[in-house]
Amino acid sequence: MKKIHIIIIVLIIISFITAIYLYQVFPDKIASHWNTKGEVDGYMSKFWGVFLMPIVALAAFLLFLFLPKIDPMKNNIKKFEKYYDGFILVIILFFIYIYILTVLSNLNIKFNMSHAIIPALGIFFYYIGVFMKKLKRNSFVGIKTPWTLSSDKVWDKTHALGSKLFKIIGVLFILGLLYPDKTFMPIMIVILLMIVYLFVYSYIEHRKEKNENSL
Repeated sequence: MKKIHIIIIVLIIISFITAIYLYQVFPDKIASHWNTKGEVDGYMSKFWGVFLMPIVALAAFLLFLFLPKIDPMKNNIKKFEKYYDGFILVIILFFIYIYILTVLSNLNIKFNMSHAIIPALGIFFYYIGVFMKKLKRNSFVGIKTPWTLSSDKVWDKTHALGSKLFKIIGVLFILGLLYPDKTFMPIMIVILLMIVYLFVYSYIEHRKEKNENSL
């Protein structure tokens, strides 16, 4: 078993042990959702409040291990396997970080949840940018449009651009710590526009390649 997978398994086990302990001490309802101002606006039952994130982390880990095995282009995934494993670790760490924030909030430790999430989002998006540049064509992870999936050239060019844009988003989130109350929604709008742009870009590159091949 890979060392990085062992690290992930240990983290998930620790999260379940923590959940078992918290179940004994937490109240019947637990704060589980916060608005953009960092104010609690949703609650969960105690069981789901303490066990949901560990369960999600475990399910995500198993899913990320399983799906590449049934990908018709699974040989391509082996070409970026190291970065793929790193991607899994980053996702699990992100889940656990959110879990820690949730626990601290329910222990009445005062902080702004929205502000605390911003740096994690910055790191997460920046790593996606790093990861995206290493991706090879597959049907599981990446910018999967009909045009990227049909051509290695279109896939590579779209993901090279996507890599730069996701890194920029990551940096914007980090810089957003300077104005945390005004950061979240504008960046969400930028992300939506970026996704639309990458979709259109992949189509344009597909048309270019088709025209070149027809000459």
